[in-house]
Amino acid sequence: MRKLGDEVSRELGRFGAAEGMTRVVDAWPGAVGPTIARNAWPARIARDGTLHVATSSSSWAFELAQLEADVVRRLRAAAGAKSPKRIRFAVGKLPELGPDDAGTADSEVPRPRPEDVERAAALTVGIEDEELRAAVAKAAAQSLLRAGDDRSF
Repeated sequence: MRKLGDEVSRELGRFGAAEGMTRVVDAWPGAVGPTIARNAWPARIARDGTLHVATSSSSWAFELAQLEADVVRRLRAAAGAKSPKRIRFAVGKLPELGPDDAGTADSEVPRPRPEDVERAAALTVGIEDEELRAAVAKAAAQSLLRAGDDRSF
């Protein structure tokens, strides 16, 4: 008995440039990270070998287009040398989050580390309005936390 994935790969292989789509889709989340994968997803490979990626907004399309070379490099490292050499980003339909993906949504905001809170307080000490200072310090601490995470994008 053969796996369904093997059958799908065999069938996709009949469509020329699209044969690498399975490999690209499998490698995409690891190559770009979970945040980008929630907002951009491979849609198709054109005849010229260009990977077309659907994005959740024009902002995502624009930002990722600026990072195309880095995304191509990461995708080739994750999916192999036969991966697309060019990527085009455009607003399009994304896959819906399944029950397993729902827990990875951005709704779970990590708490800043104590050193991030201290640095944020030091950065905002010159703000006279107490309420504004607290709000800016909270945002700065969260920003400092994100600056230290594993995303390079």
